[in-house]
Amino acid sequence: MNSQTPADSAPKEKTPGAAREFKQWAIMLVVVVLVALLVRTLLFASFEVQGQSMEPNFHTNERIIVNKLVYDFHQPQPGDVIVLKVPSKNRDFIKRVIAVGGDKVSVEGDTVTVNGTKLDEPYIAAPVAHAQQQGNSYNINNFPTTEIPDGTVPDGYLFVMGDNRSNSEDSRMIGYIPVSDVIGRADVIFWPAVDMQLVKSGEATRVVNASSTEDGTSK
Repeated sequence: MNSQTPADSAPKEKTPGAAREFKQWAIMLVVVVLVALLVRTLLFASFEVQGQSMEPNFHTNERIIVNKLVYDFHQPQPGDVIVLKVPSKNRDFIKRVIAVGGDKVSVEGDTVTVNGTKLDEPYIAAPVAHAQQQGNSYNINNFPTTEIPDGTVPDGYLFVMGDNRSNSEDSRMIGYIPVSDVIGRADVIFWPAVDMQLVKSGEATRVVNASSTEDGTSK
Protein backbone atom coordinates (compact mmCIF):
# COMPACT_ATOMS: atom_id res chain seq x y z
CA MET A 1 0.00 0.00 0.00
CA ASN A 2 1.34 3.43 -0.96
CA SER A 3 1.49 6.00 1.74
CA GLN A 4 1.49 9.77 1.40
CA THR A 5 3.41 12.10 3.56
CA PRO A 6 1.68 15.24 4.85
CA ALA A 7 3.68 17.23 2.32
CA ASP A 8 2.30 15.12 -0.52
CA SER A 9 -1.37 15.55 0.46
CA ALA A 10 -1.31 19.30 1.21
CA PRO A 11 -2.69 21.61 -1.55
CA LYS A 12 -0.07 23.50 -3.49
CA GLU A 13 0.05 27.22 -2.79
CA LYS A 14 0.10 29.73 -5.64
CA THR A 15 3.53 31.06 -6.32
CA PRO A 16 4.09 34.80 -5.85
CA GLY A 17 4.72 35.09 -9.59
CA ALA A 18 1.34 33.58 -10.51
CA ALA A 19 -0.49 35.86 -8.07
CA ARG A 20 1.29 38.91 -9.48
CA GLU A 21 0.41 37.92 -13.05
CA PHE A 22 -3.25 37.40 -12.11
CA LYS A 23 -3.34 40.85 -10.50
CA GLN A 24 -1.83 42.44 -13.61
CA TRP A 25 -4.42 40.79 -15.86
CA ALA A 26 -7.24 41.91 -13.57
CA ILE A 27 -5.98 45.51 -13.62
CA MET A 28 -5.63 45.38 -17.42
CA LEU A 29 -9.17 44.09 -17.79
CA VAL A 30 -10.55 46.88 -15.60
CA VAL A 31 -8.62 49.48 -17.60
CA VAL A 32 -9.93 48.09 -20.92
CA VAL A 33 -13.52 48.17 -19.66
CA LEU A 34 -13.14 51.73 -18.37
CA VAL A 35 -11.60 52.92 -21.64
CA ALA A 36 -14.39 51.24 -23.62
CA LEU A 37 -17.02 52.95 -21.48
CA LEU A 38 -15.23 56.28 -21.82
CA VAL A 39 -15.02 55.96 -25.62
CA ARG A 40 -18.67 54.97 -25.83
CA THR A 41 -19.75 57.88 -23.63
CA LEU A 42 -17.63 60.61 -25.19
CA LEU A 43 -17.12 59.54 -28.80
CA PHE A 44 -20.01 57.32 -29.86
CA ALA A 45 -23.64 56.64 -29.05
CA SER A 46 -26.25 54.11 -30.09
CA PHE A 47 -29.54 55.33 -31.58
CA GLU A 48 -32.66 53.35 -32.44
CA VAL A 49 -34.63 54.48 -35.48
CA GLN A 50 -38.34 54.93 -34.84
CA GLY A 51 -40.83 55.80 -37.54
CA GLN A 52 -40.82 55.93 -41.34
CA SER A 53 -39.33 59.38 -41.94
CA MET A 54 -35.98 58.11 -43.28
CA GLU A 55 -37.24 55.25 -45.45
CA PRO A 56 -36.11 53.71 -47.72
CA ASN A 57 -32.62 54.11 -46.25
CA PHE A 58 -33.39 53.63 -42.55
CA HIS A 59 -36.19 51.60 -40.99
CA THR A 60 -37.93 51.37 -37.62
CA ASN A 61 -35.98 49.42 -34.99
CA GLU A 62 -32.69 49.62 -36.86
CA ARG A 63 -29.84 50.61 -34.56
CA ILE A 64 -27.07 52.93 -35.66
CA ILE A 65 -23.75 54.13 -34.29
CA VAL A 66 -23.59 57.91 -33.95
CA ASN A 67 -20.22 59.64 -34.13
CA LYS A 68 -20.35 62.35 -31.45
CA LEU A 69 -16.83 63.64 -32.01
CA VAL A 70 -16.76 64.42 -35.73
CA TYR A 71 -18.43 67.83 -35.45
CA ASP A 72 -15.86 69.00 -32.94
CA PHE A 73 -13.55 69.27 -35.95
CA HIS A 74 -15.89 70.54 -38.69
CA GLN A 75 -19.48 71.61 -39.17
CA PRO A 76 -22.22 69.31 -40.50
CA GLN A 77 -22.16 69.07 -44.28
CA PRO A 78 -24.99 68.72 -46.82
CA GLY A 79 -25.75 65.06 -47.26
CA ASP A 80 -24.76 64.08 -43.71
CA VAL A 81 -27.28 61.94 -41.85
CA ILE A 82 -27.45 63.32 -38.33
CA VAL A 83 -29.15 62.62 -35.03
CA LEU A 84 -30.41 65.77 -33.37
CA LYS A 85 -32.27 66.91 -30.31
CA VAL A 86 -35.69 68.47 -30.84
CA PRO A 87 -36.63 69.99 -27.47
CA SER A 88 -40.11 70.98 -28.64
CA LYS A 89 -40.86 67.30 -29.34
CA ASN A 90 -38.97 66.01 -26.28
CA ARG A 91 -37.12 63.40 -28.34
CA ASP A 92 -34.32 62.89 -30.82
CA PHE A 93 -34.73 62.86 -34.61
CA ILE A 94 -32.67 61.34 -37.42
CA LYS A 95 -32.61 63.50 -40.58
CA ARG A 96 -30.44 64.42 -43.53
CA VAL A 97 -28.69 67.80 -43.82
CA ILE A 98 -29.80 69.59 -46.98
CA ALA A 99 -28.43 73.09 -46.40
CA VAL A 100 -26.33 75.03 -43.90
CA GLY A 101 -26.16 78.60 -42.62
CA GLY A 102 -26.36 81.21 -45.38
CA ASP A 103 -27.89 78.85 -47.96
CA LYS A 104 -31.20 79.65 -49.65
CA VAL A 105 -33.49 76.63 -49.92
CA SER A 106 -36.52 75.86 -52.03
CA VAL A 107 -38.49 72.60 -52.20
CA GLU A 108 -41.11 72.26 -54.90
CA GLY A 109 -42.41 68.76 -55.44
CA ASP A 110 -39.45 66.48 -56.03
CA THR A 111 -37.11 69.35 -56.89
CA VAL A 112 -34.82 70.69 -54.16
CA THR A 113 -32.71 73.73 -54.95
CA VAL A 114 -30.00 75.31 -52.80
CA ASN A 115 -28.66 78.70 -53.81
CA GLY A 116 -30.38 78.33 -57.17
CA THR A 117 -28.82 74.94 -57.91
CA LYS A 118 -30.91 71.81 -58.26
CA LEU A 119 -29.67 68.96 -56.08
CA ASP A 120 -29.07 65.44 -57.31
CA GLU A 121 -30.18 63.13 -54.49
CA PRO A 122 -29.23 59.55 -55.40
CA TYR A 123 -30.30 58.22 -51.99
CA ILE A 124 -33.97 58.73 -52.94
CA ALA A 125 -33.69 58.35 -56.72
CA ALA A 126 -35.48 54.97 -56.80
CA PRO A 127 -38.62 55.95 -54.84
CA VAL A 128 -38.84 59.28 -56.67
CA ALA A 129 -38.71 57.51 -60.04
CA HIS A 130 -41.30 54.96 -58.91
CA ALA A 131 -43.72 57.66 -57.73
CA GLN A 132 -43.32 59.63 -60.94
CA GLN A 133 -43.91 56.52 -63.05
CA GLN A 134 -47.25 56.24 -61.26
CA GLY A 135 -48.01 59.84 -62.16
CA ASN A 136 -47.40 61.09 -58.61
CA SER A 137 -44.91 63.26 -56.79
CA TYR A 138 -42.77 61.59 -54.14
CA ASN A 139 -42.94 64.78 -52.07
CA ILE A 140 -46.09 66.72 -51.21
CA ASN A 141 -44.60 69.09 -48.59
CA ASN A 142 -42.97 72.13 -50.13
CA PHE A 143 -40.82 74.92 -48.70
CA PRO A 144 -40.84 77.82 -47.86
CA THR A 145 -44.26 77.81 -46.23
CA THR A 146 -46.63 80.43 -44.87
CA GLU A 147 -45.35 79.55 -41.39
CA ILE A 148 -41.68 79.73 -42.45
CA PRO A 149 -41.61 82.19 -45.37
CA ASP A 150 -37.88 82.94 -45.30
CA GLY A 151 -35.95 80.26 -47.21
CA THR A 152 -32.52 81.48 -46.13
CA VAL A 153 -30.92 79.34 -43.43
CA PRO A 154 -29.61 81.54 -40.57
CA ASP A 155 -25.96 81.27 -39.55
CA GLY A 156 -25.46 78.54 -36.98
CA TYR A 157 -28.50 76.61 -38.18
CA LEU A 158 -29.28 73.72 -40.56
CA PHE A 159 -32.09 72.84 -42.92
CA VAL A 160 -32.83 69.12 -42.62
CA MET A 161 -35.30 66.73 -44.24
CA GLY A 162 -36.22 63.09 -43.96
CA ASP A 163 -35.63 60.85 -46.96
CA ASN A 164 -39.31 59.86 -46.89
CA ARG A 165 -40.27 63.32 -48.08
CA SER A 166 -44.06 63.07 -47.78
CA ASN A 167 -43.93 61.39 -44.38
CA SER A 168 -41.31 63.33 -42.46
CA GLU A 169 -41.57 66.01 -39.80
CA ASP A 170 -38.52 68.15 -40.46
CA SER A 171 -37.36 71.72 -41.11
CA ARG A 172 -40.33 72.32 -43.40
CA MET A 173 -42.56 72.05 -40.33
CA ILE A 174 -40.39 72.63 -37.25
CA GLY A 175 -38.00 75.20 -38.71
CA TYR A 176 -34.25 75.47 -38.90
CA ILE A 177 -32.19 73.36 -36.51
CA PRO A 178 -29.46 74.92 -34.31
CA VAL A 179 -26.10 73.26 -34.91
CA SER A 180 -25.79 73.09 -31.11
CA ASP A 181 -28.71 70.61 -31.08
CA VAL A 182 -26.86 68.09 -33.26
CA ILE A 183 -25.82 65.00 -31.29
CA GLY A 184 -23.66 63.51 -34.01
CA ARG A 185 -23.39 61.91 -37.43
CA ALA A 186 -24.90 58.52 -38.20
CA ASP A 187 -21.96 56.40 -39.38
CA VAL A 188 -22.98 52.73 -39.19
CA ILE A 189 -26.17 50.67 -39.20
CA PHE A 190 -25.22 47.75 -36.96
CA TRP A 191 -28.53 46.02 -36.18
CA PRO A 192 -30.18 43.91 -37.41
CA ALA A 193 -27.03 42.22 -38.66
CA VAL A 194 -28.53 41.65 -42.11
CA ASP A 195 -28.77 45.45 -42.56
CA MET A 196 -25.24 46.19 -41.34
CA GLN A 197 -23.57 48.83 -43.50
CA LEU A 198 -21.73 52.13 -43.47
CA VAL A 199 -23.91 55.22 -43.85
CA LYS A 200 -23.09 57.21 -46.98
CA SER A 201 -22.87 60.97 -46.49
CA GLY A 202 -22.21 64.00 -48.63
CA GLU A 203 -24.17 62.89 -51.68
CA ALA A 204 -26.59 65.85 -51.59
CA THR A 205 -23.78 68.17 -52.68
CA ARG A 206 -23.83 66.74 -56.21
CA VAL A 207 -25.84 68.76 -58.68
CA VAL A 208 -27.69 68.22 -61.92
CA ASN A 209 -26.55 71.46 -63.51
CA ALA A 210 -24.31 73.91 -61.70
CA SER A 211 -25.53 76.77 -63.88
CA SER A 212 -29.23 76.03 -63.44
CA THR A 213 -31.53 78.57 -61.86
CA GLU A 214 -33.92 77.99 -58.99
CA ASP A 215 -36.99 76.37 -60.50
CA GLY A 216 -38.97 76.08 -57.30
CA THR A 217 -41.49 78.69 -56.21
CA SER A 218 -42.21 79.82 -52.67
CA LYS A 219 -45.55 79.29 -51.06
